[in-house]
Amino acid sequence: MKILVTGFQPFGGECMNPALEAVRRLPDTIAGAQIVKAELPVVFGRDGEVLRAAVAEQRPDVCLCIGQAGGRTHITPEFVGINYAHARIPDNDGNQPIAQPIVKGGPDAYFTLLPVHATVDRMRAAGVPAVVSYTAGTYCCNEMLYTVLHLCATEYPEMRGGFIHVPYATEQAARLGDGTPSMSIDMMVQGLTLAIEACVEVEHGDIVGTAGGTEQ
Repeated sequence: MKILVTGFQPFGGECMNPALEAVRRLPDTIAGAQIVKAELPVVFGRDGEVLRAAVAEQRPDVCLCIGQAGGRTHITPEFVGINYAHARIPDNDGNQPIAQPIVKGGPDAYFTLLPVHATVDRMRAAGVPAVVSYTAGTYCCNEMLYTVLHLCATEYPEMRGGFIHVPYATEQAARLGDGTPSMSIDMMVQGLTLAIEACVEVEHGDIVGTAGGTEQ
C-alpha cells in the first residue's frame, strides 16, 4: 500500500507550520505501507494543482492531507469537506476568496473516506488528545479536503482521501501568549502514525466506538 501524506507551508505570518513539520518527521514505512510526502502551498487553486500532480505521479491508495488549526486543543480528523471558500485572511499570494465554490457545479459536500472514528479511538487509547471534527473551516484546509475527495469521486475511484488538523506547536504557543492551546510535534507525529495505521487496518468504512459523537 502507498500513502501520500501532505503538509501545508507556513501561513498567516507564522514561521513554521506544525502540519508540515510533523509530516516531514514521519517514517518512510508505517504498518507496512510506503509513506510518500509532499509539501503544499497555502494558495487557493495552486494547492490543488500541486496535490493533483502528486496524486497523478504517485497513484497512492490513500491521500491524507494535514493542516494547522490554531486554537484547537486536539488532533482533529475531519469528517466533511464543503464546496465553499470564504477566507478570513489572505493566502500566501494575497488571494482572499469570499463566498466562492471550490468546484463550480460540484456537490455541496463530500464525506471523508478514511476511518476517522477508529483513528480517534486509537489516538485516545495511546494518550493522544483527539476528537472528530465536523467542520474543516472555509480556508485552504477545507479546500484540500474537498479537492482530494472530489478527485476520489471523479478521477481516482480506488483512492481514499481525508484530512487531519493539528493544533499549534508548542514553539508557536510560546510566542502567542498564555493560554494558547498547543501540542508537541512529537505527539503530532505519534498521532499521525496511529492515523495511518488505522487507514491500513480499516480498508473499508469505519469503526464507530463509544467515543462517537465527540466533536470540535
